[in-house]
Amino acid sequence: MWVEKLARNIAILGGLVLVVIALMSVVSIIGRAGIGIGLSPILGDFELVEAGIAFAIFSFLPLAQLNRSHAQVAIFTDKFGKKANLIIDLISDILMLIIAIVLSWQLLLGAVDKYSYHETSFILQFPIWWAYAASLVGLFTWVIIGFYCSYKSLNALGLKMGEAN
Repeated sequence: MWVEKLARNIAILGGLVLVVIALMSVVSIIGRAGIGIGLSPILGDFELVEAGIAFAIFSFLPLAQLNRSHAQVAIFTDKFGKKANLIIDLISDILMLIIAIVLSWQLLLGAVDKYSYHETSFILQFPIWWAYAASLVGLFTWVIIGFYCSYKSLNALGLKMGEAN
């Protein structure tokens, strides 16, 4: 299904960014350690790490939502029946969707703010809104996945959107 592919591809992209950040950090650390022999760290490495980590984290959330990989309290829910667990799934999907929407909205407002004030990073002087915009890719994907999961949970309960029982 296309939503699964979307969530997986965004997570893979986040993982690739994480690998690049790790490699860059190793090179920068070696550069710091080798200052005495003429090496140097990567300029602005911590700024790139901050931006990249934010993107990676937000890129993993859609797949975690889709696979129900968020924290669960199975010690309690295992004692409930199937219908109760389906209701819990629906409630948790709706709550996660609300969280995704609120985070997306707030990050979007932050990106607009950083853009309007032309705020840049301290060392590299790249526009801060770039990092916000990159992170929004994962968050907007999470909103899409949140709607999809909520819809699936409604269907699992036998409730169809727009139908009366």
